[in-house]
Amino acid sequence: MTNQNDRSEHGLVWFRRDLRLEDNPAWSAASSTHRLVTALYVLDPRLLATAASLRRRQHLADLHALDGTLQEHGGRLLVRHGDPTSVVPAEVARTGVDGIYWNADVTPYATRRDQAVTSALDPSVTVETHWGNLVLPPGSVHTNAGKVSRVFGPFHKRWKATSWDPWPEPGNGRPAKDPGDGLPPLDGAPPVPAGEDGAHETLARFLDGPADDYRRGHNDVPHDRTSGLSVALRFGTISPRQVVRAVDDGTEDRLAFVRQLAWRDWYAHLLAEMPTMPVAAVRPEYDTVAWRDDPDGLLAWQEGRTGYPLVDAGMRQLAATGTMHNRVRMVVASFLVKDLLIDWRAGERHFRRLLLDADVAQNAGNWQWVAGTGPDAAPYFRVFNPITQSRTHDPDGSYVRRWVPELSGLDRKAIHAPWETGPLELVAAGVTLGTTYPYPIVDHGSARHRAIAAYEQARTQARDQATEES
Repeated sequence: MTNQNDRSEHGLVWFRRDLRLEDNPAWSAASSTHRLVTALYVLDPRLLATAASLRRRQHLADLHALDGTLQEHGGRLLVRHGDPTSVVPAEVARTGVDGIYWNADVTPYATRRDQAVTSALDPSVTVETHWGNLVLPPGSVHTNAGKVSRVFGPFHKRWKATSWDPWPEPGNGRPAKDPGDGLPPLDGAPPVPAGEDGAHETLARFLDGPADDYRRGHNDVPHDRTSGLSVALRFGTISPRQVVRAVDDGTEDRLAFVRQLAWRDWYAHLLAEMPTMPVAAVRPEYDTVAWRDDPDGLLAWQEGRTGYPLVDAGMRQLAATGTMHNRVRMVVASFLVKDLLIDWRAGERHFRRLLLDADVAQNAGNWQWVAGTGPDAAPYFRVFNPITQSRTHDPDGSYVRRWVPELSGLDRKAIHAPWETGPLELVAAGVTLGTTYPYPIVDHGSARHRAIAAYEQARTQARDQATEES
């Protein structure tokens, strides 16, 4: 803790994906070092343009909530619009601060941006960065060779055994009152509860039941007993360490959830080490898979018109809400990559645009896991059967009925594969295949064999090339 007499007058915190004051090491460091702290947020039009409207609404609601928290402390969120590489140095110069603080990020865009900002600052300004959006920072969990493990199990074991580096204790520096350009007005209610208060309400609901049945409940698609915290973690309205401290009581169900936060760290650490992860297969032999150019199939998948009810339900939920149950995410991703044999990067881009919790590291890591192209991925020959998955995880069809209402008249047996149902039952349910609901756009069994053959061909090509080069 800095001695009160040594505190300098003015510091600045550059908020990005850490829209909170509590358990925020950048804010704590600045408020314990400076008497006055400017809270800056730069609305970057390039990032806003890549997000769908629901995520922009959530983002804006979280920013309004942060501004409200700062007002409770006598300050405001200083908002500017433009390119952070020019806006941030300009604000540092204008405010005359002694130091600037932020929580670092692992994406290639963030890394380039932060390097450009640092280079543009006056050398007399102190720059201090933290890792306030991960449990453990990149570089802290590694193999004996100093690399991030390419297998999750060993990473998780070391992650559990690694002590947390202490974050700074908050001080009593007061926030500055300049609102800058101000925030745009809200255009509706946010999709999920906003701000720190909303994040803690979501955490409290999870602790009040679902956390103690997590191993079974997180696959319960129709009732969605997952934590609901992914959006709060994505925008940083709660810290992952707060979540671990609140959830972890040593029981198996709660430890199973904490393990998910280790996966979150793992993908971030991998992206920091392999910045090409969003655009190139971690296993390079799979970059030669003969993906199909199928714009009609891609559009049918995006719009929920594949003829497979669980896939269509998930894609319609995504379009309508910006969210999707994690089990269904795996099913729809597998369908795109394995059933349609469409490049996983097309799906990754679509998810990144629409998901409220879109996170580059998590999105790329999860897509590569399903595609079988990533580290410790599902094997290439694992292909999710959308019918079996529907019958197992939505047994009475209530999830499908909610998002594919044209099938709501079918019973719990028929709704998972309506083309297998007799014509009289379809007529009674008001379903006309090919008119009110599409026939399957691909036969799953044939598509599975096609995908496995394409992957095996890529593996053979990679082996032959390696033999020639040796």
